[in-house]
Amino acid sequence: MLKSAWEWDHRGHDQKNRVLRPPVSVTTEPGLLGPPIALFEHALRLHQQSPDGALPRDGEPYPDEDRHRSRPPTRRVRDRRRYGADAAVILDRHFDQPDAQASELADAFRDVYVPIHRNDHIVAAALRADRQRVRRTGRWLVRHSIDRNAATVGLTLLATDGAEDDIPLIQTIGLLSNHFGPLAAEALQRRRGGAEALRWLAERVTGWGRVYVVEALCRRGAASSRAWLLRHACDGDHLSGYFAGAVATTAHLHEAITSTDADDDLIDHTGRLLRIMADCGGMGMTLEHYPPAPVVLAAHAAHLARQPPTANRYVDAAMIADYLVSKPPNRCGCTAEQRDRIVQQYLAVLEQPDWSDAVRSGLGPTSDFFAWFTGHVAARLRLSAFSEVAGSDE
Repeated sequence: MLKSAWEWDHRGHDQKNRVLRPPVSVTTEPGLLGPPIALFEHALRLHQQSPDGALPRDGEPYPDEDRHRSRPPTRRVRDRRRYGADAAVILDRHFDQPDAQASELADAFRDVYVPIHRNDHIVAAALRADRQRVRRTGRWLVRHSIDRNAATVGLTLLATDGAEDDIPLIQTIGLLSNHFGPLAAEALQRRRGGAEALRWLAERVTGWGRVYVVEALCRRGAASSRAWLLRHACDGDHLSGYFAGAVATTAHLHEAITSTDADDDLIDHTGRLLRIMADCGGMGMTLEHYPPAPVVLAAHAAHLARQPPTANRYVDAAMIADYLVSKPPNRCGCTAEQRDRIVQQYLAVLEQPDWSDAVRSGLGPTSDFFAWFTGHVAARLRLSAFSEVAGSDE
């Protein structure tokens, strides 16, 4: 919760825009010794070790890490409209040869720039070629490539098609979501059964990959995804700020949270959504631009009063209330009267003895977050649960 937000438009997230993790030697990962393995096989092996969770470190380092880092920097033309054109030329030449095999493309893209998002040039090359051959080529490249550029081109080819048989293939390579997430989401949302496939992948990816997959679910607007979006879309990562507003609007959060039978998962997730939307300027929709904000805030505070206290619920409510009192009412999407009434609702819950006990026992007093929360949020709101801590610091 304390990580700073990244301010660039995430649709520009590409090789040049990433915050790279510290290099890790591939020899530290089991299974990466000896001959290189396909990226798909790498993802599949890691997934089998933890079938219901995300791959550790998004599956990094990938099997091609050494060769990827050692290759000369790829030159890119100044005009972004030309990105992907070199890869498209290679595909055109390949598809112009009737007897050329997909395996001949295995190393063809290693020295050209291949975008990790949908690319019009590569898509156009796919549409110029025979559909069945494009599908076979895409499948081979995704399944067998030991080079990420070739696998990316293969996934782009599959994203131009709609064959349902390819869903497991796309999901598996999509688990390496920091690189393949954008195209996997693009490919899955085009297919019948795509909503279910996207939900499966969303439950197993984090970081940037989750951004792309959840956004794809929101674009589909499928009623079958509404329950999941309302309860599980935001996983606590600060990157959720990119899609929190889309989840709230697409899933009709205002209708769900004002229901008298709202369940704990819905209420808790609403708290996360509101906390994120309160302070995600530069990333996504904030409360200021969310018309139902007063209704949703008031409903969340009312439900909160009937929930058992937990540290997470306390912290979310306190951070929402802190934002409301720290900003002008219009920045919260409220009138002054609405804002003041909602803040009092939250404070009435937070000052209850059992809620104070829950947060004191649930937060580690030696953690960095505890120190930050105590010195900032709790101090500004004058929360009694932290009055002794604040007094001891004076």
